[in-house]
Amino acid sequence: MTRVGLLGGTFNPPHIGHLVCAMEARDQLGLEVVRLVPASIPPHKVVDNDPGVRARLDLCRLAAGAEPGLEVSAIEADRPGRSFTVDTLRALHAESPGDELTFIVGGDMAHALPEWRDPEGILSLARLAVAEREEVRRQDILERLSDLRGAPERIVFFDMPRLDLSSSTLRRRVAAGRPIRHLVPEAVAERIASLGLYRVGEAAWA
Repeated sequence: MTRVGLLGGTFNPPHIGHLVCAMEARDQLGLEVVRLVPASIPPHKVVDNDPGVRARLDLCRLAAGAEPGLEVSAIEADRPGRSFTVDTLRALHAESPGDELTFIVGGDMAHALPEWRDPEGILSLARLAVAEREEVRRQDILERLSDLRGAPERIVFFDMPRLDLSSSTLRRRVAAGRPIRHLVPEAVAERIASLGLYRVGEAAWA
């Protein structure tokens, strides 16, 4: 059995906040590996200025680099249509039924879990690991999810340092010609620059 953490998202682009979240979850929850899982078509949001899932997958692989215990999964990129978490978890269970899965989310996403497709199915297939932040209190999340079968015993929390950084901020910085060095791994910054990603008027790369 492998204890696997899954951190989903658009990763448009991946940044140090994503990496800190993945590594904190790995270390605090005793996970053997955390996998970044870029969504092909997120069901709950529009991906602005999207260079395409293959480009985002490539950026995630560059971000992960050779970091021990950090990998990238193409399971959603390889599946057509919208990327629903419960479908991804079912597919991973079918591939490796012995793995113990932990799905990593921020407090805002955890609070919205009842609105997702089959939230009880998600909790039956994986633990929900919530990055605890000041904005959304632990008790509020537990109360919000209390009616779901599997809660609260399938919900765990871990500490996440406050990093006011978002992918949308980085895209705006690139479009404005401002540097993103130290906000993303160096290899990611170099690939964004070399391909001209996120520049105003540039064609998308898919």
